[in-house]
Amino acid sequence: MIRLLHTFRGLPCNVVLREEQDFYELAWQYFDGRCHTLGHHAEVLAAHPDVAECAVVGVADELKGQLPVGCLVLKAGVDRDSDDIVAETILMVRERIGPVAAFRKAMVVPRLPKTRSGKILRGTMRRIADNEEYRMPATIEDPEVLNEIRSSFRTIGYAKP
Repeated sequence: MIRLLHTFRGLPCNVVLREEQDFYELAWQYFDGRCHTLGHHAEVLAAHPDVAECAVVGVADELKGQLPVGCLVLKAGVDRDSDDIVAETILMVRERIGPVAAFRKAMVVPRLPKTRSGKILRGTMRRIADNEEYRMPATIEDPEVLNEIRSSFRTIGYAKP
């Protein structure tokens, strides 16, 4: 059981002290407008049995600065309703990391934008979600995937036309 002990406010970031059995952890949530705990979220999402790969990006939020949004690519042959899978992943993050994770939105995408070497283009995805200009990465594997990501973000209220 993870228990929130204290949240330090008034710093340039949210620092959270959590306790899990005899283990204490300082979790730096946000710093200079960037979310630094996205790796923890992605690790939980990847543990879902229907998820082949995933990415978590921090998107702009007026109240908190940034909020994490999950992008899920399902395994081949999964025929379950994607809304059920999204709800399950959100619940998994809430149970394993806690409500302090502020993880409330995820979406199923056909594929993730990657470079030819396999690096996921999280920064480009964030810019698309936040309606910011971005440069087409020279090493992108398939530029069409960015349009797919934009369409997916629009289904959850981001990347507005």
